[in-house]
Amino acid sequence: MKTALVTGAARGIGLATSGQLTEQGWRVIMLDRDVETLTEAVHSVEGAVACEADVSSPEDATRVANWLGSEFGRLDGLVNNAGVADFGPIRETSFERWKTVMATNLDGPFLMTQALTALLSGGDGGAVVNITSISGLRASTLRVAYGTSKAGLAQLTLQQAAELGELGIRVNAVAPGPVDTKLALAVHTPDIRAAYHDAIPLNRYGSEEEIAAAITFLLSDKASYITGQILAADGGFQATGIGLPSLRS
Repeated sequence: MKTALVTGAARGIGLATSGQLTEQGWRVIMLDRDVETLTEAVHSVEGAVACEADVSSPEDATRVANWLGSEFGRLDGLVNNAGVADFGPIRETSFERWKTVMATNLDGPFLMTQALTALLSGGDGGAVVNITSISGLRASTLRVAYGTSKAGLAQLTLQQAAELGELGIRVNAVAPGPVDTKLALAVHTPDIRAAYHDAIPLNRYGSEEEIAAAITFLLSDKASYITGQILAADGGFQATGIGLPSLRS
């Protein structure tokens, strides 16, 4: 049985990914720093194991790697999904806010992948999927820290793929577009949702399950010759340019 670690697994895309991997026969370790929510979430994923940790902590990354090594001996998949969403104007983004976003969104995937490289390189080699964002591929307002962190993660994905491929480890990323998460439903007003719908060729938000399907594909043997790729799961949002809604009408 293959084993995967999913970070930020207590809710949203991480939880959906954990569920799909379990359905596909994987053993799943669900990692999150929100203990209360993680404890509840792990009970909804059959056979999953909970792991409390903060991905931005080098000490936690090392502790998790040591525990996984002693408990399972190897790791076949790593999903670096944990992230912080902090939106605001550049002039109102303090350095503390900037550092908080970078610590989880960029430092976390670096630390976790580095700490787990030895376990991922065992056997036939493992696969890593980093969760970036469409905000790392195209700029928009209020995302100076978030968008920059995700752009950095996209480049980190390429760096990891180039170097870790020698160890048989594949590294790819999924860049979600607007997704119907609880956070989006809470902060996206009707006019914001309408604007997104106009800008997306598929004319709708994606679902957590659709993003999870892209992630589990990249982890699977079906993607065995795919590495160093950024897959935009965004309904075509990245492909469109300014003026598309007007051209439609």
